[in-house]
Amino acid sequence: MPAFRYEAIDAAGATRKGVVNADSARAARTDLRGQGLLPVTVDAISGQVDEAGKVRARGFGDKLSTNELSLFTRQLASLLEASLPLEQAFSALLEQAERPYVRDLVASIRSQVMGGSSLSEALSQHPRDFADIYRALVASGEQIGQLARVLTRLADYIERRNALVAKVRLAFTYPAIVTVVAFAIVIFLLAYVVPQIVSVFASTKQQLPFLTVVMLAISDFVRNYGWLMLLLLVAFALLWRAAMRKPELKMRWHRWLLTAPMYGKFERSLNTARFASTLAITTGSGVPILQALQTSRDTLNNVAMREQVEDATNSVREGVGLARALSAHKHFPPMLIHMIRAGEVTGELPAMLERASAAQEQDLERRAMTIAGLLEPMLILVMGVVVLLIVLAVLMPIIEINQLVR
Repeated sequence: MPAFRYEAIDAAGATRKGVVNADSARAARTDLRGQGLLPVTVDAISGQVDEAGKVRARGFGDKLSTNELSLFTRQLASLLEASLPLEQAFSALLEQAERPYVRDLVASIRSQVMGGSSLSEALSQHPRDFADIYRALVASGEQIGQLARVLTRLADYIERRNALVAKVRLAFTYPAIVTVVAFAIVIFLLAYVVPQIVSVFASTKQQLPFLTVVMLAISDFVRNYGWLMLLLLVAFALLWRAAMRKPELKMRWHRWLLTAPMYGKFERSLNTARFASTLAITTGSGVPILQALQTSRDTLNNVAMREQVEDATNSVREGVGLARALSAHKHFPPMLIHMIRAGEVTGELPAMLERASAAQEQDLERRAMTIAGLLEPMLILVMGVVVLLIVLAVLMPIIEINQLVR
């Protein structure tokens, strides 16, 4: 049954907004009048899919945020654990939704579920908001009759992932701010301060020190060709983006990232944590191991590790154990291999994967803090050296004049 967003006036003259399900806009207006409301606007909101079955384009920013997805999943899991029917659970979510897009999305899913679609089928109409792994786990929960439990595990997974991303971002926020401020200060000094001060000495026909001459040349270049440097940076970024669309170049670059000094271990830990956590929740939710490996592979950002998981999946399909299949590739840490092997022996693979995932997340957080801790003094040191050179370039002519006066 389609859903309609309405704005109406009640008997007291107050404006009320909400969502109503009806067969048509006319039926929705009739329903509202039956509730003692005078409809002002009634707009269909459930039609997010066109006649061809494709999702209609939405405006910029129309997408569930990671926090909204986490809240949606947690609330739905709690309502289902309270033995509420799916329709009533979505009705409760509809009342609690604050952002109009979220309200429209929940109403659309609710109308499709009321029309006879399963929850996974309704979610598949919104691929921008619900990733493949999300829909696959929901479908698995529906098949085994444990939708509430699967949604609870999924909510835990999303919350843990959001917390990890927030910690990594927080670790690199200060170095990023220092870098931006440093560039701004240096550009300001070179473009405005240095020319105005040094030009006074240039007019005296005094021979300027070598450092001052070099700094003046850099200053002239920044003022006259700074726009060209910015244009070159933009062109380089566009060329790099185009190059990364070529599978061979992207594979070569991602392989180098895994072995890069200092950053390589961070890249491996990041992808390993994603792989282990996804594989843990999929296998623990009753997803077959081959499908779980396929889903976990798609969550990896590094295409080199994604290729290795694909090779391991082929080996598992041929009857090889998962630990042995992954041990053939050097980029997966030995701790993960040992935990998987222990899980296969004891029959507790999801639990072992959970522990491996938690260990990798801790290692990732530690590496992020280490890299950020090293970047902070390095950036401050580099900025101090650059500012010192600029100050010396300005002071050296003054010192020479004082010596001549004496």
